[in-house]
Amino acid sequence: MAARVAVLMGGRSAEREVSLVTGAAVARTLRERGHDVATLDAGHNIGQELAELGPDVVFNALHGRYGEDGAIQGLLEVMGLPYTHSGVLASALAMDKPVSRTLFAAAGLPCPPGGVVRRDELLSGEVMEPPYVVKPVNEGSSVGVVLVAGGDKAPFDSEPWHYGDTVLVEKYIPGRELSVAVRDGEPLGVIEIRSAAPFYDYAAKYGHGGSTHQMPAPIAKTAYARCMDLAARAHACLGCRGVTRADLRWDESDGDGVYLLEVNTQPGLTPTSLVPEIAAHAGIAFGDLVEWMLGDAGCER
Repeated sequence: MAARVAVLMGGRSAEREVSLVTGAAVARTLRERGHDVATLDAGHNIGQELAELGPDVVFNALHGRYGEDGAIQGLLEVMGLPYTHSGVLASALAMDKPVSRTLFAAAGLPCPPGGVVRRDELLSGEVMEPPYVVKPVNEGSSVGVVLVAGGDKAPFDSEPWHYGDTVLVEKYIPGRELSVAVRDGEPLGVIEIRSAAPFYDYAAKYGHGGSTHQMPAPIAKTAYARCMDLAARAHACLGCRGVTRADLRWDESDGDGVYLLEVNTQPGLTPTSLVPEIAAHAGIAFGDLVEWMLGDAGCER
C-alpha cells in the first residue's frame, strides 16, 4: 500500500553530505514504488515541517549526531510518527561508544582493549603502547578517528580538535576489516573492506576508489561464523530494530580473534555503502530492502 513518506536527510552533523546521498537514493526508490515522498533537510524547524506535512511514516536517512543518537527519534516519538531504524534508547546507546563498549563487555562481546581519557592526558604523553586508535566518543563514519603509530607525536597538539574534552582510546587491532549487516536480528553476511589506509576511514568509505569490497569475505569459516554471531548478539544487546551494521576486526594471527568495534544503527545506503551490497548477496534487492525498512517503521510508545 502506498504511503505518504517523509525522508529525513542532511541535517547538521559531520556526516551531512553522506546523509544527503543516502536520502536521495531512498527517496528515488520509494517514488519508483509508488509512494508519495517528500524529502526534508533536517534543520532547526524540522518538527514544524513534519507537522505541516503530516506523513504516514518517516524514513530516517540521517547519519551522525542529532539523527543517529536518539535526538530525532525522541522528537518523532513525541509526535507519534512511525519511523525507521532503532528507537531512542538503542540509538543513544550505540552512538555513545564508551557506553556501548560497557554493555558489550557485560554481554561477553570482545572489544579492543581501551577506555576513555581526557584530551589533556592524551597530549601529555602516551596513554597506551602504540599503535592505538583515538576516536571521538559520539561520532560516526570514522569522523575524527586518528591512528597513532609508534614514534608519532601526540595527536591534536598542533591541529584543532572539535570533538570534546574526552576521547576513546583503543588498541589497534591488525588484520582484516569486516562488517556484518543485520536485519530484524538476523545477520545477512560478512563483507571485507580493503583500502590503502590502515583502517576504514572516512575517505576510504565514501571517496571514489577509496576501498574495495569482497562479498562474502574470504576468511576462515570459523571467523566468518564468529562475525555473524557477534553482530547478531550486539544488535540484540543494544535493543536495536530494523537494519544495523556491525564493524569488526579479525586478527588472523590470533585464530578466531574477532573484535567488535561498534554497531551502526543508521548504516549508509549510498552507492559505495556496505549494507546494500551485503543484502544483494543475500538475495535482497535495494528496493526490497528499503521497502522492508519502511514496513518495519514504528514507535516505541
